[in-house]
Formats: sequence, structure tokens, C-alpha cells
Amino acid sequence: MSGAQNQYSIGLDKTPANYVPLTPLSFLARSAAVYPDHVSTVYEGRSFTWKQTYERCKRLASHLAGHGIGHGDTIAAMLPNIPAMNELHFAVPMAGAVLNALNIRLDAPSIAFQLDHGGARIILVDPEFSGVIAEALTLMTGPKPFVIDVDDAAFAGGTRIGEIEYEAAVAQGDPAFVERPPADEWDAIALSYTSGTTGNPKGVVTHHRGAYLNAVSNILAGNLGQHPVYLWTLPMFHCNGWCFPWTVAATAGVNVCLRKVDPAKIFELIPKHGVTHMCGAPIVYNTLINAPDAPTGGKARPVVGLIAGAAPPVAVLEGAERIGIRLTHVYGLTEVYGPASVCAEQPGWDGLSADQRAQLKRRQGVSYPLQEGVTVLDPKTMQEVPRDGQTVGEVMFRGNIVMKGYLKNEKATQEAFAGGWFHTGDLGVLDEHGYVIIKDRSKDIIISGGENVSSVEVEDILYKHPAVLFAAVVAKPDAKWGEVPCAFIELKDGAKATEAEIIAYCREHMSGFKTPKSVVFGVIPKTSTGKIQKFLLRNEVGSAKAISA
Repeated sequence: MSGAQNQYSIGLDKTPANYVPLTPLSFLARSAAVYPDHVSTVYEGRSFTWKQTYERCKRLASHLAGHGIGHGDTIAAMLPNIPAMNELHFAVPMAGAVLNALNIRLDAPSIAFQLDHGGARIILVDPEFSGVIAEALTLMTGPKPFVIDVDDAAFAGGTRIGEIEYEAAVAQGDPAFVERPPADEWDAIALSYTSGTTGNPKGVVTHHRGAYLNAVSNILAGNLGQHPVYLWTLPMFHCNGWCFPWTVAATAGVNVCLRKVDPAKIFELIPKHGVTHMCGAPIVYNTLINAPDAPTGGKARPVVGLIAGAAPPVAVLEGAERIGIRLTHVYGLTEVYGPASVCAEQPGWDGLSADQRAQLKRRQGVSYPLQEGVTVLDPKTMQEVPRDGQTVGEVMFRGNIVMKGYLKNEKATQEAFAGGWFHTGDLGVLDEHGYVIIKDRSKDIIISGGENVSSVEVEDILYKHPAVLFAAVVAKPDAKWGEVPCAFIELKDGAKATEAEIIAYCREHMSGFKTPKSVVFGVIPKTSTGKIQKFLLRNEVGSAKAISA
């Protein structure tokens, strides 16, 4: 039998008893019911239990509903990593709405574009950002959102620009509010804008199903177990904190909130609260490694850290081990809810030397537990490249942990999903074990005299120099070679180095054509998530004028 007459389809339909759309809202409800008195959140002397957090979220959802907020409405937030930002990840979808967490380092025109494009009905604002939000509201072309202030006693300064304060809104809400779970798990849960370097950013729309699955994948990939203590070093606005608000709720863990990345504060909070897990970009960990008061040896408390992005420098992986942080490399993009692949560790790695172990752990790896697949394909033929560690293709994802698409941009959505895979724009190879290794962003590959130079490879060597704190390599126009590598170096405090010394050091460790031909010293521009803003460096040296010979 086949089709509709198949015996397994007759009288075996979905019912409320055997099918419920997946949503991370269920994680909060369960933790509040099972572990009501366990601490859910700590921040600057305040703490909440899971029961209290659940009630606060329902109260806020009730307040939002009182403003007419419902299915498909957008709620924006311009907040640091404070308890309110975590609560919004539940309260907003409880009301049936979609959360648009804004990058706290954006300028007013960028914010105005996103508020207009996403159609934000309400925006929640921290006093630190009231000035830029006030300016953004004047630049909007569409209806302006209702403003709710979120005061923070830990921040001195700023002004209120809203019509009500957050705690008052929570107090006014109904703790018995009946939340509105999605009728379809494909319903949108969040809107996140890509950090576009040219033109307007794209609005990435994610759904309840993907948020649920990636939250669970985080538990499995990061070995969180039950009741982890998670330190918020990763911005919650960045891919919804890689889905960790929902992950911590699923594990009935503790959210240790942190307003900004401050090494001294971090090293204070880790032993104080018994932190077990954290996340961040390589730059965050490098900052901790080089902090003057970084604990080492027996003084360092063991912490599991997830590190994301392109291949982290070996020096960062080795340095993190010295200060007690065991790193697991994950990789992804906003379009795949943050991390959607992991460098899954294998038995025997712990017995290797630090350098050998670091070389293995810096790969982008394999698909997340609940992601269908990640691999490297030839974008023309859509065939997987050989597992030789040499043949370069484009890194692509497919599965349930992939966005719905780009808001109001069908063309870009279709292009991103061409051939049945999500195209990342990252170039990589597959090693013999099928692990993905990123070689570069397509725009960051340097073609010098017809030879490809991976900026990541050059940066890895630079990070091994004892004076280097941060390094970035971009293409610089060259009359003879078309383009050549140019290194930007930020030195460690008190360290000294010359251009000649840096170039000589690189020449000792790599081929001549890969060696930087010039070195620029100074502070390297970074995003609020710790990513180096290479487009600014490319502009500085006129990379666009380079002609590949």
C-alpha cells in the first residue's frame, strides 16, 4: 500500500495529544515547574529564581498584549546583557510577537533603517543608548515605535526617553497571562540583521523550530548537562546570544549577566558564581589570556568555552588552556542561528601535545547534533569537494537550523538557498575525516601573482609572535603582483616590534609570497561581538583597487 492508503496513515493523525509545535517557550515553563526555587539569573546583587523569571516574562507578555501586540508584530530591543534582555527572549514570543535584538554599537541611521524595515511596534531601550535611539527615531520614515525604558542601577548616566519604565511595565502585567505559543513551529521567533559592510543589512528571520533545536544542540555540543552556570560574555543581541537564553532555560541553569566584557570582572565572577560555561569570539578569549590578572595553573577554575568564527589562532587555543578555559570550536552565521557546526572532539586528543591538539581543535568541524549537514561544495556543480584538505569550495549548510529567509528580500533568499543548500560565502576545504576547515571569506582571499593567500593562515603565524595582541591581514594593491598581504597589528601592552621584525618573523614561518609586504601598527577596529572589521582595513589600504595578477 502507498500514499493516502498506507496503513500507517489511516486514523493516525496529529492531535493535541501527540503533536505540539516545537518552541523554546516550553523550556521556561518546564524549568519553572520542576526547579521553581533554583536561581535563574544573577546580576549586580540581584537574583531571580526560575519561578520568578517565568512570572516576570508572563507579566511583560501581558503588558505587550495590552498594547495590542500579537502574532507577527515586531518588538525591538537596544539592551546590553542584563536580565531584561534575557527575559525578552521569552516574553516577546509569549505574546506571539517577534524579537528584533539590535546591535548596541550601531549608529542612528542604521538603527532607523532596521526599525523601519522590521516595522517595530515597541522598542526597549537602556539609558546608555537613549541618545542614539532618540536620534534614530527622528530619522525613521514610518510609524515610530512605543518606547519602554529599561533602567539599570549598574549604569550611571543616560536619560529616559520612553513612556514607561520596564519594571513598572512588568508590575502592571498579569502573572496569570495565558501565553500564545505558535500555531505553527515555522512561525517567526526572531529578526536579526546581518552586519552588512556595504549597503543595508539583510533581515534574517528565524523560527521557533530552529530556535528549539539549536538550543538543544548547544547543550549537546557544549556538554552543558543540567544546571550549568553560564557567563554572558557573548552579546545577547548577536544571533539571539547563539540561542543560549533558550539553552540555559532548557537546562535550568544560571544566567550570570555581564553588562560589558571586562577581564577583571570576568575573573571575579567565575569563582564567585562557579561559572561552568561561556561563549565568545577569539578576540574575547585573547583579551582574557593577556589580562594582567589572568589566573593560571591551580588558580584557574575550569570553564568550558565555545569559540566561534574563522579558525582561532593556535596561540589563543593554547593560551586559553593555561587560564583554565577548555575551548570547543563552533562555527556558523546569523542565518543558521549562530553556531551550527562543531569541531567534535575525538578520543586521544587529550594525549597530544598542546600544538597538535590546537591544530585539530581549530577546524570548523561537522554539523551540530540537530543540524542536517555542513560540508564544502563546488558552487558551480553543487558536488562535494574531495576530502583532500586542498580543494577549495564554498561552505554550505542545510537542515532545520537554517533561517526562514531574508525579510522582504525574496531575491536574496532564493540566491542564498540555490541548489538546496544555504550558501555561506566562506571558502573552505574538507579534511580526510570530513571536517570542514575554513580558508577564508571569499572576499578576504588575497590573490598575489595568481597565487591564493589565506589571510587566516598569515594571521595564525602573526598571533604566535610574542608581541602581537591582535592581527588582521588584507589585500593591498601592488603594481607588480596585483595585490599583496598587508598586516595590521595591535601590540600587547608594553610590547614593541618593528615592521622589519614582523616581516622577518613571517618569512621564517611561511612562503615568501604569503609574507606581508607592509605592516601597520595601531588599534584594530572591532565590532561589539569582537570581530575585526576588515572592511575598514581594506578601505584604509584601498583593497578594492587591487588587480589580481
